[in-house]
Amino acid sequence: MSRITKVTMETADNEQGALLAAIKGKLGMVPNFLAVLAQSPAALTSFLGLHEIAGSGALDAQTRERIAIALADRNGCQYCLSAHTAIGRKSGLSDADMTANRSGGSTDGRAAAAVAFALALSEHKGELTEAEFSAVRNAGYSDAEIVEIVVHVGMNLLTNILAKSTEVDIDFPKVALTARAA
Repeated sequence: MSRITKVTMETADNEQGALLAAIKGKLGMVPNFLAVLAQSPAALTSFLGLHEIAGSGALDAQTRERIAIALADRNGCQYCLSAHTAIGRKSGLSDADMTANRSGGSTDGRAAAAVAFALALSEHKGELTEAEFSAVRNAGYSDAEIVEIVVHVGMNLLTNILAKSTEVDIDFPKVALTARAA
């Protein structure tokens, strides 16, 4: 059971209700993670804004989901792993690719470099070797795309920390963490 009560349409104040209605209108549902985040309309608004901006950049949806899956598994966040596995499927990722993402790679060579870069950023708290940085650049990622990978790492770390610390109830088909992450 979640450590923080999720906000529902029945318990929402006007500001929370407007945010939840907008989310439901866009997604067809309000994921529990966002319903917990709605406890602070300022936090939810900020997150939704960052998510929208990050989603409109140069990185394709599949690469964004690959990064989210890799980070969620590595950080031991079952909520985020379950959510992004479902979203990854909708974006066209195969089970084989998502399994590779969870191991720090991808079935797509270029995307594997983005996943490895994202994991290195997270694991080393941004302190990268020249080889780690060069690998993503040599895979063909532009400066803009590299900046976006950094933003996606930060955004996913935020979601992993919030979901884990609040023990958000999983409302997607559950995906088990790998042994190293559990």
